[in-house]
Amino acid sequence: MDINTKLNEEMVLAAKAKDKIRLSAIRMLKTALHNKEIELMRPLNESETLQILSAIVKQRKDSIEQFAKGGRTDLVEKEEAELKVVQEFMPAQMSDEEVDSIIKKAIAEAGAVSVKDMGKVMKILMPQLTGKADGKTVGEKVKALLSQ
Repeated sequence: MDINTKLNEEMVLAAKAKDKIRLSAIRMLKTALHNKEIELMRPLNESETLQILSAIVKQRKDSIEQFAKGGRTDLVEKEEAELKVVQEFMPAQMSDEEVDSIIKKAIAEAGAVSVKDMGKVMKILMPQLTGKADGKTVGEKVKALLSQ
């Protein structure tokens, strides 16, 4: 089942259940995906959809961090609830061991020897890991492995 069909079904269920936060989050997802389709003037493929969902997850996490620093617990709770809804539509996250093994393969493939080669490694990794692992964590692991 494609993401748009799933979003439509979930939106109807949320509306019937009068779950305002869930409904709002699903509408936000649908809007983001629709806007990207309009921008590209074609339907999105799976990797583009995952990139958009990952970007939304990243935005929510950043917002939660900023609102927490500002002492806005009401907004933190709202963002956390939306984040949970968005994460339901994301693929299962990879384990640390799986991510480490993919990173090591990418480093070998790129022939990377120092932190200067991090861009080459990330270019190989991100298409494989988008939506399945946190980009910031992946970047930190790559940097740590290349600095040894």
